[in-house]
Amino acid sequence: MEMTLRWFGSGYDSVTLEQIRQIPGVTGVITTLYGKQPGEAWSREEIHRLKEEVEAEGLRIAGIESVNIHDAIKTGGEDRDLYIDRYIDTLRHLGEEDIHLVCYNFMPVFDWTRSDLAKPRPDGSTVLSYDQQKVDEIRPEEMCRSLDENSNGFILPGWEPERMEKIKELFSLYRDVDEEKLFRNLVYFLERIMPVCREYDLYMAIHPDDPAWPVFGLPRIITDQTRIDRLLRAVDDVHNGLTFCTGSLGSNPENDLPAMIRHFAGRIHFAHVRNIRHGVKGVFEEAAHLSKDGSLDMYEIMKALSDIGFQGPVRPDHGRMIWGEKAMPGYGLYDRALGAAYLNGLLEAIEKA
Repeated sequence: MEMTLRWFGSGYDSVTLEQIRQIPGVTGVITTLYGKQPGEAWSREEIHRLKEEVEAEGLRIAGIESVNIHDAIKTGGEDRDLYIDRYIDTLRHLGEEDIHLVCYNFMPVFDWTRSDLAKPRPDGSTVLSYDQQKVDEIRPEEMCRSLDENSNGFILPGWEPERMEKIKELFSLYRDVDEEKLFRNLVYFLERIMPVCREYDLYMAIHPDDPAWPVFGLPRIITDQTRIDRLLRAVDDVHNGLTFCTGSLGSNPENDLPAMIRHFAGRIHFAHVRNIRHGVKGVFEEAAHLSKDGSLDMYEIMKALSDIGFQGPVRPDHGRMIWGEKAMPGYGLYDRALGAAYLNGLLEAIEKA
């Protein structure tokens, strides 16, 4: 496994490449061209400049998260082929720059949802949290304003102001899109891009829906083993794979994460490892990466990844905001650096066992 950290890029991230380089065991970053809008093609020159910036600090780009997918593709709009062609151009340019992993999602409107970006914990740290009852009591546009006001001045991935200003229009686009139609549109997209993925040995790793159930009546299709199996069978190509996110899949307590890792051996291309703490049904919050701080068995998760011979990038995901750090909620440096050290320690223990 390659230990990495997510980096949003200069001008967007409070965490610097110099700081990331100093975290023991971290050799690469998962990054993106954060200013790009869904549907925009990425030029090879832009990707090359980003790659040079990362490599100048002694790191490498281990993968891209994300090349965002235009809503016309997700809804099956009349101009979806235009946007898929642009996506293919981007994938080709990534491959030409020797980048071979793209994490993406196929969630309608919101890439992820939380009801609170800074829930206080008894130790004084704050975490992202989700409470279904709170979500049910608020309109989507009100949630957009609330998250924007509590984002510490940062632009949240998946909640970019340009898109959220059109929230009613976006919901209208998905009015007639149910789970089955969304699934068929995802398969259509993957079948179109697989030739360029094979040409450049580029692995598409879909991120599970977060949380793993419908939100605001919007369909969710990547939530559990059965649904993921269906997608991998529908486009049965090793380049069509999974980002195994323990927090997203773990939001549903019925998902057996170590068993799922073993089941999807060979089709997991990227791993997000974070701990969460379950409350009553429909309630969870992020936690420190230690097993005893949350509801997930981090040792068994890392052991399962080791047992299947997983060699792709892994990154500590989210975590607490500690020591008064002001950063993008969930993406501060300090707790994620501790998480990387902890996960590396688990791997060492597993390898010696």
